Amino acid sequence: MHLLVIEDDPLLSRSLGEAMARAGYRIDALSRVEDAWQALRQRRFDLILLDLGLPDASGLELLARLRDAGDATPVMILTARDGLEDRVRGLDLGADDYLAKPFSISELEARVRALLRRSQQRLDDRLHFAGLTLDTHAASVWLAGEPLDLPRREFRLLEALMLNAGRIVPRETLEDRLFGFEAVGANALEVYVSRLRKRLQDAPLAIRTLRGLGYRLEERRE
Repeated sequence: MHLLVIEDDPLLSRSLGEAMARAGYRIDALSRVEDAWQALRQRRFDLILLDLGLPDASGLELLARLRDAGDATPVMILTARDGLEDRVRGLDLGADDYLAKPFSISELEARVRALLRRSQQRLDDRLHFAGLTLDTHAASVWLAGEPLDLPRREFRLLEALMLNAGRIVPRETLEDRLFGFEAVGANALEVYVSRLRKRLQDAPLAIRTLRGLGYRLEERRE
């Protein structure tokens, strides 16, 4: 999962990024509303962790702009402001959850998992498709009941495909999930797709390339 942290306290931003990365999430961190708005216009994120007291504008202004633009990305507000008025306004503007500072990382992780499950209409942290099981929380994969070890980026690639099993996932979406803002070569995605295909060559599923459109995970045809 690809998370965007919008927090102007560098120490807290770094701590959040490190904690969420250890939990298996890909993290981009920004500290200003305008930078975050541009990033959200260019890339798709699975969840936003949003501070309210940002240097160039209120986080609530960014939230309002997102919802006015029809962007339904889940938003969790993280702020030292614990007044009822701020909470009510944030929720009324479309925030999905609210956590007042200071908070424990374990509670934050649990709330993030719950929001992601809700946004993807899942009951637990496991994805299932054609004999393949992926646990988004434990970052583990099983094929026909046997563990399958995957490097970090191949895991992210498989996760994105399984979340959209049977549907086309655009190339840009996969590149954002794997590389974020990193500069990569034109064929970098193809390299990881090829590696993942080799690991799944004995599985009853396939990663199909649809040129000009993207990739689709589907059951292998006899």
